[in-house]
Amino acid sequence: MDRYPITGRSLEWLFDIDGDLFERQYKRHPSGYWQWKDSTESLHAEQWCVFPQNIGAHLSIDEPSLSCGELYTIVTNKDAHGRKNAIVAIVLGTDADTVIHALRQINNALRNKVTEVTLDLLDSMNRIYRMAFPQASRVIDRFHV
Repeated sequence: MDRYPITGRSLEWLFDIDGDLFERQYKRHPSGYWQWKDSTESLHAEQWCVFPQNIGAHLSIDEPSLSCGELYTIVTNKDAHGRKNAIVAIVLGTDADTVIHALRQINNALRNKVTEVTLDLLDSMNRIYRMAFPQASRVIDRFHV
């Protein structure tokens, strides 16, 4: 028998609950999130997650507001076209120092292979690009020009 994943959204409709709130509570309590074996992962996982295996030559940096006004900085591999393995890093907030710290968890050799970074006109995004990907050229996002 195959099992289908049950999301917070599907429970929202069935039980008349807030699906997003349920997912956050599940992550913090019954899922075992706080008991991860590698203690270094649990220290930063709410602040940032980095997936160095997803890095490519063409990246983009953006800061969407995903829920309740929380801003995130998301670095994606443009060659993945939004599909599987597109996310290189997700960082809570837009503070340049925090994002740079998270991106520096990626091996320097991998970061130097990045040739192009698409980003907004914000000064903090420009600083992230210069400090984290020194060999890359900057491309300004057409939407923000």
